[in-house]
Amino acid sequence: MDSPNNSCLHFTSFFLVGIPGLEHLHIWISIPFFTIYLSAIIGNYTIVLIIVTEASLHQPMYIFFILLGFVDLILANAAMPKLLDIFWFQFKEIDYHACLLQMFFVHASSTIESGIFLAMAYDRYVAICNPLRYSVTVTTSVILMSGLLAVLRGVFYILPLPLLLRRFHLYSSNVILHSYCEHMAVVRLACADVSFNDHLGMAIGFMVLVMDLALIVTSYALILQALLRLTAEARLKAFGTCISHICAILCFYTPILSSSLVHRFGTNVPHQTHILLANVYLLVPPLLNPLVYGIRTKQIRERVRTFFS
Repeated sequence: MDSPNNSCLHFTSFFLVGIPGLEHLHIWISIPFFTIYLSAIIGNYTIVLIIVTEASLHQPMYIFFILLGFVDLILANAAMPKLLDIFWFQFKEIDYHACLLQMFFVHASSTIESGIFLAMAYDRYVAICNPLRYSVTVTTSVILMSGLLAVLRGVFYILPLPLLLRRFHLYSSNVILHSYCEHMAVVRLACADVSFNDHLGMAIGFMVLVMDLALIVTSYALILQALLRLTAEARLKAFGTCISHICAILCFYTPILSSSLVHRFGTNVPHQTHILLANVYLLVPPLLNPLVYGIRTKQIRERVRTFFS
């Protein structure tokens, strides 16, 4: 460890606090966290397994469910095992490079999932606004290409964050007041000008959250316009195909937007509230996505019932 002055040091590992200010409640907080985490793992694994093994579900629309399942599994496993280590065994130390790797997978998974939801919004737009060309426009190869683009975009957006952090060698502390290696929580510890990292993080957040959500809202505005031209019965039937996607979007974007707004503007909000909200968006989408699509999709619902019986 090099020590050029009394405040800035070179560290090879960090220490994650968990939920700051609630350390005495960690063992109790771990109960709902572990329950949600385990349910998310089982739910997503079940959905993926059923779609892969059931030949009747090998259709383009179900590929989106597989992609979401894999991304949710990565998102849930990126931070929760380490957090449970902190809750149960007080294993707070994390290697510097492992911290950067965790940072990449957490933020990249969220970015990829947002891209998948955007592609699903386009799928619903074509299905309702141009149904005669749906089978030609939305093919398996198109969906796979959309998934690949979502992955590449997530890697392209997020990879610079940990790479740029590697240029910082001195930190004011190696104690991260967070439950995982969140980008800005690590950046604030660096003994250097971090304005570029801060602005880059905000720019990426804007491009992912605001632009993706704006495009999704635009697609549904066009869908609503098309629905108004249909009969009441046809309108209800067509809208029923969008309910699952709308629910999943709300489950995904609401926790992220709440966490981002509180993080940026909630100066009077207790720090532990920030951390709890940051963990909500790692757990809620992986938990609710398989429930939403499993309950709303008749073929999956019947296959799940058969699978468990």
